[in-house]
Amino acid sequence: MNEPLELRKVTKYFMDGEQKAEILKELDFKVNRGEFVAIVGPSGSGKSTMLSIAGALLTPDGGEVIVNGRSLGGLSDSEKAKVRLTSIGYIFQASNLVPFLKVKDQLKLVAELAGSWDDSARKRADELLEAMGMSQRQNRRIQHLSGGEKQRVAIARAFMNEPDLILADEPTAALDASRSNEIIALIKREAHSRNKAAVLVTHDESVLHHCDNVYEVSQGKLRLR
Repeated sequence: MNEPLELRKVTKYFMDGEQKAEILKELDFKVNRGEFVAIVGPSGSGKSTMLSIAGALLTPDGGEVIVNGRSLGGLSDSEKAKVRLTSIGYIFQASNLVPFLKVKDQLKLVAELAGSWDDSARKRADELLEAMGMSQRQNRRIQHLSGGEKQRVAIARAFMNEPDLILADEPTAALDASRSNEIIALIKREAHSRNKAAVLVTHDESVLHHCDNVYEVSQGKLRLR
């Protein structure tokens, strides 16, 4: 069985004026099924860039990104979008929920985009909202939710299509310590109980005890802390 994510010698440049700045330098990384890992490092070190590349949101300047055994190199934008819908659950820092949709409709949307909103998908949505403690709020609009509630909906949405790879970019940045640990525990439970791989980018040292391994970005490469 293929591992959910592997980065091989991934390189990424950004232009700083007329100078080319190399933020990722032939970076290698792999995460296994059932594993929950964290990526840490100072601001500007390349953590979120690496996660965006892993999530098929950003194209590397060199190297290879492999999701579920399939190289993303050479895929069209529509093919990458399909990979994101079916294989990757991405949790954004700001939740990125659709403001005019109700809670359950957030999950319905990604299921429909992936091609299925049948009885099985409806049951999956109900189970996820129950697990996130959001069943009683499934008909609420997003503007009526707290920050922690929005993040729980965003996590449920990321899990909806049963992706093998979960990527979370600073999901606790706007939350208090208690809520942060609750959110990270939910991601960990999904990875461990359903044999998925999960990668967390964070500045929050207080949640790292939930992770199986912690990696640090340093000079464009990763090292195990």
